[in-house]
Amino acid sequence: MGYALHLAQQGGQHASTKPLKGFGGAGVVEIIDDHQGDTFRTVYTVKFAEAVYVLHAFQKKSKQGKATPQADMDLIRTRLKSAEEHHRQHQTPRGTA
Repeated sequence: MGYALHLAQQGGQHASTKPLKGFGGAGVVEIIDDHQGDTFRTVYTVKFAEAVYVLHAFQKKSKQGKATPQADMDLIRTRLKSAEEHHRQHQTPRGTA
């Protein structure tokens, strides 16, 4: 997962990533990693040119197949809103950096 996040910071995309469904192509991406029979996911956003925000990381234990549990989706939405607000408050105006 670390290398996949590194690639995202460099503007790339690892083969284990895909857009997270339910965000309408809003730049929310998930990394999926299977390790010793368990599945782990890390969700991040690339909506901002200057930063990658990790929104959630968890072990997949859903009884609903491949779908991300609603509680996790709600948490991701809340953290995305927080990331958008953080970025808005801390972005450097162009030409001043």
